[in-house]
Amino acid sequence: DVTVVSGDPLHRTTSYLAAAVWFPTAAGPARAVARWGATTYDMLAAEATTGVPGVVMRESLVLYRDAPDPSLPLPRWAAAVGEVRAADRDELPPGYARGLRFAVPLVEMPEYLPHLQEQVLAGGATRVVRRLTRLDDVLDLTPDVIVNAAGMGAGALVDDDTVYPVRGQIVRVTNPGLTLSVRDEQHPGGRAYAHPRSTDCILGGTLEEGSWDTDPDPAETTAILERCTDIAPGLADAHVIESVAGLRPGRPEVRVELDRDLLPVPVVHNYGHGGSGITIGWGCAQDVAALVAGVAGR
Repeated sequence: DVTVVSGDPLHRTTSYLAAAVWFPTAAGPARAVARWGATTYDMLAAEATTGVPGVVMRESLVLYRDAPDPSLPLPRWAAAVGEVRAADRDELPPGYARGLRFAVPLVEMPEYLPHLQEQVLAGGATRVVRRLTRLDDVLDLTPDVIVNAAGMGAGALVDDDTVYPVRGQIVRVTNPGLTLSVRDEQHPGGRAYAHPRSTDCILGGTLEEGSWDTDPDPAETTAILERCTDIAPGLADAHVIESVAGLRPGRPEVRVELDRDLLPVPVVHNYGHGGSGITIGWGCAQDVAALVAGVAGR
């Protein structure tokens, strides 16, 4: 028997706002993230093949301003994504010397999250919307095991002061015909990414550690539009729909572990995913499921 306790309905969560493209960002440790990421890539790629709502494979381009160097190794994440090739010269926007082409899952969360919730409820689970101040607030539900996967709130529930907010602002615009997901992690003006979805594009973005501000900054909106137009010039014809900001749950390392000392019942922690929730989520969930099974003696 499973009860899902959440402080907010789906449409008010940070995950609902996420650009949600597979790409490791602001999460560690590196070896575990690589393993979780590979598992999640395979899961999402399979879901894209079977037509799960909101999941598609998106051709992608990562841009670099420095000159090509054949001796440079591929990034660590490349091992999970299949074929990675050097971008052709005519695939690069002005000002860029090189790029990498590959395909990764892109997930439209307003479609995907309701699908996941429907699966959970169809499996017999109960959903409770209740705001918690401590993890032991759920002991009245008489659980045999608790999974602490409360995102930005997970650390406060267990007095883990290593958790910090990583503010992200994005801009949602009309899609002028963009089909390629493009990013420049080292843009001089800040991180830049443009991810085309079925009816719009998500442009970003920011990684502001320690900021709790969820109000969009108009100046940052302008800056995001400018640097995203640098990497995808076709966006010059796009129209702004809205700007939104959310808080990613940062932590020096993702915490996935069994804790038998915190409460009278075992607790499995699963939080601190930074900007990599959609990238490592299924891999972490697989480990959580194994830990819960171990508690149950299976």
